[in-house]
Amino acid sequence: MISALNLYPKLINSNHINIMNRRHFIQRTAALCGAAFSATSTSVLAAGWKEGAHLPDLGAFGLEGVLPKLAGKVVYLDFWASWCAPCKASFPVINRWHQELGARGFIVLGVNVDDDAAAMQTFLKKNTVQFPVVRDAAHKLVAAADVSTMPSSFMIDRQGVIRHAHSGFHAKDEAKLLAQINALLG
Repeated sequence: MISALNLYPKLINSNHINIMNRRHFIQRTAALCGAAFSATSTSVLAAGWKEGAHLPDLGAFGLEGVLPKLAGKVVYLDFWASWCAPCKASFPVINRWHQELGARGFIVLGVNVDDDAAAMQTFLKKNTVQFPVVRDAAHKLVAAADVSTMPSSFMIDRQGVIRHAHSGFHAKDEAKLLAQINALLG
């Protein structure tokens, strides 16, 4: 799997990575990865989580925060960052789903990818939610899922199988997403 670590060996070994804003790092990496992927095989393009695969054990990724019990629930796993405007727009919607559908066995789990825990806390103070949020400080989970767009989400069924994957968030897609959730809830 091609990663930013392979594409930026000098950058990783210097202090620039600590100075560079994560957003700019992702943008630069995406540009390089796009060029690299155009010359790679399909197996590299198939990296990350796919629909029909089982969700890996989230406890194995060193996430900060308390992981809720997900077994037997329909899960909306949402990767987000404090600097992401579509993430901010999605929060009232997914928070409403969490509250309204929770009694039917639905849960939203937010996974923050900010480098700075204070940025996440500031965002959450301004955008209060009732769903659980964990932080992927080491970026192990976001790398395993091969997430390159914020927000990105995965819908997981009651058996732990990934049924839908989405990049970005647009208010016009709310009805479609809700229909997918309701179909999984049965």
